[in-house]
Amino acid sequence: MNWRPSASIENLRQRARIIASLRNYFAQQNILEVETPQLAVATVTDPHLASIAVPGHGYLQTSPEYAMKRLLAAGSGSIYQIAKVFRADEAGRRHNPEFTMLEWYRVGFSLDELIDDVATVARIALGDLAMTRYRYRDLFRTHLNIDPLTCDENTLANVARKHIDTSFTDADRDTWLELLMSHLIEPKLGISTGGIDELSFVVDYPPSQAALARLRVDDDGQKVASRFELYYRGVELANGYHELVDAKEQRARFDADLRERATLNLPAVPVDENLLAALEHGLPDCSGVALGLDRLIMLAVSGNSLNDAMAFTTPRI
Repeated sequence: MNWRPSASIENLRQRARIIASLRNYFAQQNILEVETPQLAVATVTDPHLASIAVPGHGYLQTSPEYAMKRLLAAGSGSIYQIAKVFRADEAGRRHNPEFTMLEWYRVGFSLDELIDDVATVARIALGDLAMTRYRYRDLFRTHLNIDPLTCDENTLANVARKHIDTSFTDADRDTWLELLMSHLIEPKLGISTGGIDELSFVVDYPPSQAALARLRVDDDGQKVASRFELYYRGVELANGYHELVDAKEQRARFDADLRERATLNLPAVPVDENLLAALEHGLPDCSGVALGLDRLIMLAVSGNSLNDAMAFTTPRI
């Protein structure tokens, strides 16, 4: 019956223990816990994220990122938040329109230092696991025998059609890359061929997928995004950036998102001018990460879906 919780009471007890341990870790690290609004007048411009509008009030937030960066610019120092966030059109075994995100920012941390920090946090829930860094480019070369940074769009489309039953024939370069990544590479990450699972960190994404991350030049002389994603047992858990601090570049990326939204016939959304003002004031050098807490707990309790980690998923609310 739908009045009953999705997860077992024992799993919910384990959830509470994990969250308490995470809070204890951040307290030991002297990282300030903060709370920011779940409802705001602006929202993300990313065409791949669908915000939930609340008429007359704005949008439920897909992430606390923008507000947390305003705190960083105001001098908060390193901060973290366990926040309820919302995304439309996300429902399934590993998705729910409302979910819990653990997001934190380390002032003065490089991306490599943040990766080590994320591994420590993941081990609090999952146990003592090895970790490996993989370059995005190397994964495509190993698994698909193509270079995602230099091959043409037709090559990407042909490889996708060969391996994946797609419902469309025309797409941009990033859509093909994301399709190949999600269907053919991600399921193999965090799963050791020797039978021992690991924390797999993917680094050096294409510049077009930088979002709010800085760009850098890699060891091959290619421009890449200074960001990473974490996978465990084929599940994406976290997305981290060496944070962009240039307000002009951030505005240009927002404008590019809005042009793409118009091309895709997606609704226009207001740009967060408060975030841009905070960047103009000055964001400290920092790295930040968003981690899907429900997914982490799902894996910690050996669950098969978010139903095993959340008190009430969408069908039961």
